[in-house]
Amino acid sequence: MSKKTHPFSPFLITTFTLFPFLTFSTNLITPSQFLTGDKALVSSQQEFELGFFPSNNNSWYIGIYYKKIPDKTIVWVANRDEPLRNPSGVLKISPDDGNLVLVDETGVKSVWSTNFSGRAVNTVAELLDNGNLVLRNKNDESPENYLWQSFDYPTDTLLPGMKLGWDSKTGLNRFLTSWKSPDDPSTGDYRFRLDTNGFPEIYLMDKQVIKYRSGPWNGLRFSGVPEMKSSPLISFIFVMSPDEISYSFKLNDKSVYSRLVVQQTGDLQRLTRIPTNGFWSLFWYAPKDQCDDYMECGVYGICDTNASPVCKCMKGFGPRNPQAWSLRDGSDGCVRERRLDCETDGFLKMSNVKLPESGAAFVDRGVDLDRCREMCRRNCSCRGYSDVDISGGGSGCAIWVEDLYDMRQYAAAEGGQAFYFRVAAADLDEAQATGSGDHSNTTEKSVLTAGIAIGIFFLGLAIFFLFMRCKSKTAQGSIFEQRGPPERSRDLSTPTIPSRRGNQSSESVTEELDLPLFDFATLIIATDKFSDANKLGQGGFGSVYKGVLNEGQEIAVKRLSKNSGQGLYEFMNEVKLIARLQHRNLVRLLGCCIEMEEKMLIYEYMENKSLDSMLFQKDKSLVLEWQTRFNIICGIARGLLYLHQDSRFRIIHRDLKPSNVLLDKEMNPKISDFGMARIFGGDQTNGEYTKRVVGTYGYMSPEYALDGLFSVKSDVFSFGVLVLEIVSGTKNRGFYQTNNHLNLLAYAWKLYREGKGLELMSTSVDELYSESEVMRCVQVGLLCVQEHAEDRPNMSTVVLMLSSDCVSMPEPMHPGYCMGRRPAEESSSSRQDETCTVNEVTVTVLDGR
Repeated sequence: MSKKTHPFSPFLITTFTLFPFLTFSTNLITPSQFLTGDKALVSSQQEFELGFFPSNNNSWYIGIYYKKIPDKTIVWVANRDEPLRNPSGVLKISPDDGNLVLVDETGVKSVWSTNFSGRAVNTVAELLDNGNLVLRNKNDESPENYLWQSFDYPTDTLLPGMKLGWDSKTGLNRFLTSWKSPDDPSTGDYRFRLDTNGFPEIYLMDKQVIKYRSGPWNGLRFSGVPEMKSSPLISFIFVMSPDEISYSFKLNDKSVYSRLVVQQTGDLQRLTRIPTNGFWSLFWYAPKDQCDDYMECGVYGICDTNASPVCKCMKGFGPRNPQAWSLRDGSDGCVRERRLDCETDGFLKMSNVKLPESGAAFVDRGVDLDRCREMCRRNCSCRGYSDVDISGGGSGCAIWVEDLYDMRQYAAAEGGQAFYFRVAAADLDEAQATGSGDHSNTTEKSVLTAGIAIGIFFLGLAIFFLFMRCKSKTAQGSIFEQRGPPERSRDLSTPTIPSRRGNQSSESVTEELDLPLFDFATLIIATDKFSDANKLGQGGFGSVYKGVLNEGQEIAVKRLSKNSGQGLYEFMNEVKLIARLQHRNLVRLLGCCIEMEEKMLIYEYMENKSLDSMLFQKDKSLVLEWQTRFNIICGIARGLLYLHQDSRFRIIHRDLKPSNVLLDKEMNPKISDFGMARIFGGDQTNGEYTKRVVGTYGYMSPEYALDGLFSVKSDVFSFGVLVLEIVSGTKNRGFYQTNNHLNLLAYAWKLYREGKGLELMSTSVDELYSESEVMRCVQVGLLCVQEHAEDRPNMSTVVLMLSSDCVSMPEPMHPGYCMGRRPAEESSSSRQDETCTVNEVTVTVLDGR
């Protein structure tokens, strides 16, 4: 394990040791006082210093280091990727905009700048005693009004008081990045970053590959870092609020130095030092053993350094690769040995474990563990659950609906926490018989007999009261009361995962719902009486409004118009489907409302609205730089893969288009609008027929539009159209070649065959993009829109092709689109809803929802 710090080069140490008189200190950088190679900026209590330093290749940098430690240890570098070629640079306040700027020896070329937005006058730069370099107004020292601070732009070192993670005020997600080598401070390969998705945790990454994972924060520590116990030396701080998600630490003993560093070797180290000792000591490091290596035992595997071999499978699972497992290689993970049955499954408790990878976990801090278990039991995709906060004996709920990765077993006295995972009834009975594991539903079984008797009594009572209530309800309300659950406490801030009763493929599904019911009066207040000022958009099925609940939570309310084409079936279908789906690339349904003949759905609010609102508007499309577009394409692909393969039910969306892809604050895509979605049986591979073809021209596959045949490949076709639209910024004009102009699919196909695929790129995208990445997207798009469904790739292949430039891709064949001509009087620009009949199949086209 390397214990190296970042020393100055031998030349620099010699310079500072033999010629200390060459350096002069100052306490502020002002418009009239600047920093050159013979000066240093020093904090008021002489704790830190900012000055020039060289590297071994004769490049020069501006950096911050400890003032009182002889072997200068650098903790921050300004121009790490833009070095000076000699020490004649100048760090000064720019007279133009008030920024702190580093210029080269010519005094003209800017090498580095604080680059804060806006313009300020009378600014000064100051180095604080915590090591934070700040730019502020000369007469305003309050931290809230700093114009810029180095703590927001860390390099490889986390100091006390410096935060990792996301800040809503600055919009920054702060992380550490290693040096390239011990004497080269330029950006290296290793990053230490807080993933703010799901149940937040920290990753150590080698480029894009996860090397180590901390486990999520559980109120006391990261669940995979048992060493984070209360200490007289250090206190750890984790904040999770609407304003920020961050991790930091503070020193309880001010006489001690401590810093967290990402080394060039890929090691994460906490180093401490008492100034009088003369050396840094290694306080903690990671990864420290075999079980700290990410995915050491694969999916559904548990790593335990106290066992031999270290990998074992969770109860109910066996090695995926027995031969490799026998050779002590558990990286292929485990597979379930018994099929789950949602109605009879149980839960086993694992104690003292590092929680599974949690970026996609569903977190609700307002639910206790009993309610959490019930939510997980009803959601057949739920793999397991745990407490969110164990500091006060346990509170909150975290639910995993995807495969369980990177778990670790600790000894009872070491750390970890309890995790409850789903097992088949036979596995639960076997565990109870052998006494292995803790059983979370043993109590339930012990009181089952008494519960049945009590349940019969209350069921009769509930039926009586339900009958009396229904007599006083409106006709619309009565329909819902008979199909939905009995009236219950309405927790408008807490979505509840609905129950499932097995695979359903019929269009007459009438499952019960289990979602928060919003009062109509509540939504009236939240949306300011559905005012035009709060209207986010309008489509064929009604309008969408922004709302704010009393608790301050922002919501989006989809209010279906009374004469909408979407009836009670579509409404109930959307509620049932989307409420049970949990994925970072699917929009989250918070609740619904059926009162006063109203049908409304309440969603999480998406700050950047729908993709089409940005993609096809020239001024707004400028925001969509290539990397953003590529991330949107990949996010939609992952969401669609979840629907087709990874969720318990295979779900076909049937209406994928830009207006049904929403963008959150970070421009992450979320698929929405499941009113037309269908559950597709897992054993059905050739598709289903329907006489009720519903979708949008330009996005429906030929076999669906013409023959009523839909399958997962129908969604793949829609995705392909989306990809080509995102690349080009141009809307596909439908199946017809109007006035002999090619539609987008034909145009893309023509350019691709001529070797001019890059010409499809939107003109609003700047030149900073990867040509190979663009061409890969064009080829993937064309593969997805091929005429015959069997030629199109499935979404797992699509995700693989998008994520790797090493995967060989077949050449696309002719895309699918109609060759007919649309009469002039039926121009699509004159109507939103269109209906035509092809081969005796009625096609109802509902656009712009």
